[in-house]
Amino acid sequence: MNLTVDGNDVFAATGGQPFDAVRDSIVFVHGAGMDHTVWALQPRYFAHHGRNVLAVDLPGHGRSAGAPLSSIEDMAAWLGRLLDAAGVRTAALAGHSMGALVALAAAAELKSKVRALALLGAAPKMPVHPDLLAAAQANQHLAVDLVTSWGHGRAGHLGGNRAPGLWLMGGAERVLERSAPGVLHGDLAACDAYAGAMAAAAKVSCPCRIVAGDGDLMTPAKAGAKLAGAIAGAEITLIAGSGHMMMLEKPDETLDALRAVL
Repeated sequence: MNLTVDGNDVFAATGGQPFDAVRDSIVFVHGAGMDHTVWALQPRYFAHHGRNVLAVDLPGHGRSAGAPLSSIEDMAAWLGRLLDAAGVRTAALAGHSMGALVALAAAAELKSKVRALALLGAAPKMPVHPDLLAAAQANQHLAVDLVTSWGHGRAGHLGGNRAPGLWLMGGAERVLERSAPGVLHGDLAACDAYAGAMAAAAKVSCPCRIVAGDGDLMTPAKAGAKLAGAIAGAEITLIAGSGHMMMLEKPDETLDALRAVL
């Protein structure tokens, strides 16, 4: 599905079903340097079970035009304008990693427009190692390698894909390699600079679930638990044997966690 936001073409996958603004909607937001394709299973399930789905490409990512946005706050405000462009009055938000920060910040500002919130691979702070930032700024492939390696748990390094013949880490590398020069660095810098998560968490009043992998090296589960503790009524699901990319490493378990809140 193509939308226009701020005068730019924006792409959002609808899970293989026609979009109908009358139905309850769920917006899926990807992480740094990635695009809508990281949400392979979960949006399709919801789309085929009575929900609208918009798995978006943020500006300058995937199939969306426009310059990438430079801060989490700007991305969150853009998400509100996306809902308006789609004619969606209320929606649930599901965000992964950087997208979790974006969804959290959006929920804090949009208030009653967000009916539920799922934060995957989330933490109150997401500092980025200086060597990774430097590699990304120089557009070195090392940045892709580091994000891919740190983003997957032990099973993902060994294989681990539910579908025979598919390679988890190779697939993640291809997604990152497709991003335009500077996109990954801008996203990582936005995560590194964002300091508003705890303040945003205190403003969230809708049902919320944090989804954490017990082998996540990028946003450890204990950090997710700290964030959950700052959101009134939030619950946390810990997925065994998963790293940071839980929706790909453990798709069924992640779907079960999302179904509980979305």
